[in-house]
Amino acid sequence: MAELAQEVPRSLVGWVPDWPVIAVLGSEPGAGQAVVVVERHRVLAASGAARAAGVRRGQKLRSAQAVVEDLEVFERQADEEAKSFEPVADAVAALAAHLEVLRPGVLAIPARGPARFHGGEEPLAERVVDAVEALGHVCHVGIADGLFAAQLAARAAVVVPPGDSARFLAAVPVTELGDGKLTGLLVRLGIQTLGQFGALPAGSVADRFGTDGVAAHRLARGLEARPVVARPPGLDLAVEERFEQPYLQAEPLVFAARALAERLHEQLAAAGLACERVEVEVECADGTTASRAWRHEGVLSIGAVAERVRWQLQAWQNRPVFAASAGGVAALRLLPDGLVRDPGRQLSLLDGDREAADRVERAVARVQAILGHSGPVTVELAGGRAPADRVVRTPWGDGHQERREDGPWPGRLPAPSPTYIPAAPPGVRLLDADGQEVTVTARAEVRSPPARLVLGGRSVTVTGWAGPWPEQERWWDPATSRRTARMQVTVEDGRALLLAVADGRWHIEGDYDS
Repeated sequence: MAELAQEVPRSLVGWVPDWPVIAVLGSEPGAGQAVVVVERHRVLAASGAARAAGVRRGQKLRSAQAVVEDLEVFERQADEEAKSFEPVADAVAALAAHLEVLRPGVLAIPARGPARFHGGEEPLAERVVDAVEALGHVCHVGIADGLFAAQLAARAAVVVPPGDSARFLAAVPVTELGDGKLTGLLVRLGIQTLGQFGALPAGSVADRFGTDGVAAHRLARGLEARPVVARPPGLDLAVEERFEQPYLQAEPLVFAARALAERLHEQLAAAGLACERVEVEVECADGTTASRAWRHEGVLSIGAVAERVRWQLQAWQNRPVFAASAGGVAALRLLPDGLVRDPGRQLSLLDGDREAADRVERAVARVQAILGHSGPVTVELAGGRAPADRVVRTPWGDGHQERREDGPWPGRLPAPSPTYIPAAPPGVRLLDADGQEVTVTARAEVRSPPARLVLGGRSVTVTGWAGPWPEQERWWDPATSRRTARMQVTVEDGRALLLAVADGRWHIEGDYDS
């Protein structure tokens, strides 16, 4: 299977800043309006006023609220982001035949053909900005060789001359590559910029960092992450599902999208391929069609394809595609593009049966279609003080958040950790021998040793205890500062419990025997 010539195509990227914020508000945030959109209790996007006050992407919500007192907080609405971005995509699509949505808020078009039609790259960039601003949104446009460089150029709103992408990227921090584990290792090795990383020999990078490192190294050099390969002659990789009864609602099509995504990946895997772009196309009962291309920074997994199809169908819900006059959606098609060699993965002796792993992937994909993207989660231990803080739950298919395990974490409990952490910690009373509440002093000492534990009206004898371990959060802000102390206790029925006290009230934070 031959790789195509390695000329890096010119790409134009249009970026509407803070799109998750715009989607939840329904418009641009007002001047001085501090707003954040959070996902899994971390800041996903922040308005300009919030950033000016010190809020940063990836920051814990509690830390952001400590920085900005009157911070407006909204949970992420991924479907609404895609739906509200559709008019922006339509406006830019009128200027170029081939448009790709990288994610809601960011789109790309090939620059070469449209630039010739509109009189050059600078005029094309101006027309894209004008089209988006006509809808009431700020837009930044960048043009460069390769999609990665074009995305960074869009942040600076510059047009990088042809052949100059490697020099443009040279001073960019390696953290822009996005792979937290890889970039963290590079920084520890003293490699701070893309120019330094790109200067390393490709063979040495492949030996040390593997497939992902090779892809990142190509990006640092201004190339595409993976060489595009030619489609084998006569091979049709598109998948289609036709419906006996056309649908007027998007939701039933989401289930078909999951099945189509699985079929698409089976066909690609059989050909030794993966795809970086997928075109979602629907055909109505009256013969009209609508399509939109979606791209991913890496290769598109089953979950990623299904998620993008769901976003697009939700965005089309109130469009003519689902109008009764069109007769409903009669067919759904997925057309892969941007074909690359399947990077696969190296199995170790402990990885087990790959076929069994594939069955698990398909089963979880079906559950995800029913429960939603954030339903099934993977769990990973990370750094933190309280046991609940150390458990990071990530939707299946997403990358885990990076949180250093080695701390330092002042006030962290010693091993072992509880085996069970209640979702809603039950309140208890911890009493001394005189029946008085056990209290913890500012010097982290108990005023009197615990003798009895009262839980749900039942009183049991405390047979042993350790601690307390103090913790003070947000000590720099008296208005939001909070002090907590934890103790380990054993009781007469043999249970070992982790107790915590905050604001003078005790509760069970963990159970060592469940």
